[in-house]
Amino acid sequence: MSSKGALTGLKVIDLSRVLGGPFCTQMLGDHGADVIKIEPPQGDETRGWGPPYNEEGLAAYFSGTNRNKRSIALDIRSEEGKKILLKLLEDADVLIENFKTGSLEKWGLGYEEVLSKKFPRLIHCRVTGFGADGPFGGYPGYDAVIQAWAGLISVNGSPESGQVRIGIPLVDLGTGMNATIGILMAVNERHVSGKGQSVEASLYDTGIQLQHPHAPNYLMSGNAPKLTGNSHPNIAPYDLYPTRTTPVFLGVGNHGQFTKLCAALGEPELSNDPRFADNSLRVANRSALNDALVKLFADTDGVEVATKLLAAGVPAGAAMSAPEALNHPHTRHRDMVVEMDGYSGTGVAVKLSRTPGSAKAAPPAFGAQGRQILKEHGFEESEVESFIRDGVMWEQPK
Repeated sequence: MSSKGALTGLKVIDLSRVLGGPFCTQMLGDHGADVIKIEPPQGDETRGWGPPYNEEGLAAYFSGTNRNKRSIALDIRSEEGKKILLKLLEDADVLIENFKTGSLEKWGLGYEEVLSKKFPRLIHCRVTGFGADGPFGGYPGYDAVIQAWAGLISVNGSPESGQVRIGIPLVDLGTGMNATIGILMAVNERHVSGKGQSVEASLYDTGIQLQHPHAPNYLMSGNAPKLTGNSHPNIAPYDLYPTRTTPVFLGVGNHGQFTKLCAALGEPELSNDPRFADNSLRVANRSALNDALVKLFADTDGVEVATKLLAAGVPAGAAMSAPEALNHPHTRHRDMVVEMDGYSGTGVAVKLSRTPGSAKAAPPAFGAQGRQILKEHGFEESEVESFIRDGVMWEQPK
């Protein structure tokens, strides 16, 4: 990829740690933004979230959300640290942080009181657990905690298993995406007004937003959702079916697809059964339909039959393991695994035709570009040495 990316020229100061904020800024960096990650003296805590670690001691968890960034470690609570941060913000477009609500204000760096006045074009993005206000305003939040409060755990699992945490940090990742969208909305609006603004993306709001279709189902019907395992409350067949090898998931959304499914499985007359004539009837007769499909899948090879169904126009997926998915030919063809300089990670999901994003730099070591960043911003070598001596800038974790 020769493109520098659609966000080339956008300067981002990243004060965030853990997942939601760093996932957002990695997306911005993938598409060309200059992301300066300012870590606290002890480092982003996910540097220690292992194993696994690589030979250089880089944790896989940190690695997954921090490529295409440069790292400097500062104590921004100190007076000199604040001065350095303000210097870095002079020509910055975006500041993103996920401190406990009120922390920046306590340190004399609040957006409304200080930063918006010093830097009227600055876009400030705050990633929070529950938002800054309301009954839970300012409380800390982690992904699984929000999954619980937002009702996501209550709709995941089966009657046999009970409620189960969703196995990926969906709320954190979704909040990072919302933060990215909000930042770019503010960048676009700034073209008109010439002014920055504050953007808030909270895990709680995102968790509620992700309650689809359960929230609209409840709000329309008044009926609370029930645990349905792999099946869908509104669609059938939409479930996981055992085969002789790998299970297969069907996501049949209309009668045309159902007709193709039956034909591909060698039972075309099943689509003419009056119990299964449309989606509402299939949902009502889900048990009988599943019994019929379980028999048809029983002696098939999962990967083969799922591939055959896809080719026939039927949404179907063999239930891959993570290694199988990452090494699948389609994953590799789509450049969804990137490898460089000893770094491996997932690829850039958003594809732009003229200005594609790319992985240009591996995740940085702690404070690795601190001296370079300060030099770019006009600091003399003697000043840098004094910052290190006085515990303002760090080159090894505290």
